Amino acid sequence: MAYVSVPKDLSKVKTKVALNLTKRQLVCFGIAALIGVPIYLLTRKALGNSVAALLMIAVMLPFFFLGIYEKDGMPAEKIMLNYVRYRFVWPGTRPYKTENLYKLLSSKDIVKQSKEASITSKRKVTVGKEK
Repeated sequence: MAYVSVPKDLSKVKTKVALNLTKRQLVCFGIAALIGVPIYLLTRKALGNSVAALLMIAVMLPFFFLGIYEKDGMPAEKIMLNYVRYRFVWPGTRPYKTENLYKLLSSKDIVKQSKEASITSKRKVTVGKEK
């Protein structure tokens, strides 16, 4: 009996267009080929085959990365755009700012006020006992 396994989460299933690749992967690999192959063909006589091939690979790798990498349902360019926004474009504001209570306690005005308050409270207590 023939059967087909169905994944539990159908939102992660991607439609394959050709050669078991998605449309996104085909576009990125096509752009990599359009840029990398002419670089190889133009530089192999001047640099030699192995150096020209390494140069072609180095130029094509970012496009392969953009076509393949995906984390938490977001492609690589969205992750990089979000990183640039939060790191450089938007200011890093702190939502909460504390007050340094120790600095307030160590200031002389507060100490004097607290000493005067304790003296006046002692006077009120002694006055209350005398009555």
